[in-house]
Amino acid sequence: MPDCASCVARAVTRAGDMCRNTCGGTVQLDGCLVKYDNATFLGVEDKNVLLKKCGPSVGYNPEAMGSRDAVLGGLVGLGGPFRVGGSGSVRGVAQCTGDLSFGECQDCVVEAIGRLKSDCGTADYGDLFLGKCYARYSTGGAHDTSKAHGKANLGFFLMLPLLLLLLF
Repeated sequence: MPDCASCVARAVTRAGDMCRNTCGGTVQLDGCLVKYDNATFLGVEDKNVLLKKCGPSVGYNPEAMGSRDAVLGGLVGLGGPFRVGGSGSVRGVAQCTGDLSFGECQDCVVEAIGRLKSDCGTADYGDLFLGKCYARYSTGGAHDTSKAHGKANLGFFLMLPLLLLLLF
């Protein structure tokens, strides 16, 4: 798994490159999130889509989609800001930023999972990052190099931290 501090350093560099002369910006990398703004955002819900990735469709398979829906539904029922679930070859994870209340986190995760299921349909995997939370699933194990995002592996998929860094 990439070092958290290295990820944040890369995100801060990218924010400087991509968001020149701005008073706010967000950079989402696969390992961290950096956000800065001159307006207060701590404790404020944000369900805007920052990033969505859907894998290739595997066709409608009622058993696989049922397992996916059950795993994602289980994530909704779990408490806390970091939620992991799985059944068979289906894995799911969801996480909120630490500044949300339990109810706000729950609302964000419900929204992310609902959009993920509708937007990615019968895809083999899906990632949906909202402003204050994310949800991911994979129906074929992890997001491995044969399917998804290059060098991701199961350990990284399950341990992906979502870090909120404030820059003043």
